[in-house]
Amino acid sequence: ASAWVGIDGDTCETAILQTGVDFTYSDGEVSYDAWYEWYPDYAYDFSGITISAGDVIKTTVTATSTTSGTAVIENTTTGVTVTQDLTSTYALCEENAEWIVEDYEEGDSLVELTNWGTVTFTDAYATTSSGEVTPSGATAIDIEQNGEVLTQVTIGDTVAVKYV
Repeated sequence: ASAWVGIDGDTCETAILQTGVDFTYSDGEVSYDAWYEWYPDYAYDFSGITISAGDVIKTTVTATSTTSGTAVIENTTTGVTVTQDLTSTYALCEENAEWIVEDYEEGDSLVELTNWGTVTFTDAYATTSSGEVTPSGATAIDIEQNGEVLTQVTIGDTVAVKYV
């Protein structure tokens, strides 16, 4: 699965500025990678940061204009921070802030979701020209595949996404 934060994506059809962490379970081992993306371009992995089970990760995206911004991943457990400045010809609409846990594509297909337990986004907020906005009152969208609901989203000052 992938846990990430982003600007746009729900109602903006032109671009998403996002950064997050993929967690993969394969052959009895869990691995993690940190990445950034200005969709519709591809996601790119950060180098210089490692993530282990139990680490606390801070993810931040900042739009400095509709076509430029920054993606930051900080492993607060190890004290390592990586930053990527980004520009794109695809303009953000600056309409949505997102806190997401979902499956991701590998090759041309979605990976099989694994039970990640619960991912909790704490101190979740977006800063706009009119001030800070928390996720309280946001729209929760659960993952549903083949008629089965796979997640339970709880929204308040935090966003918790539980695999059910």
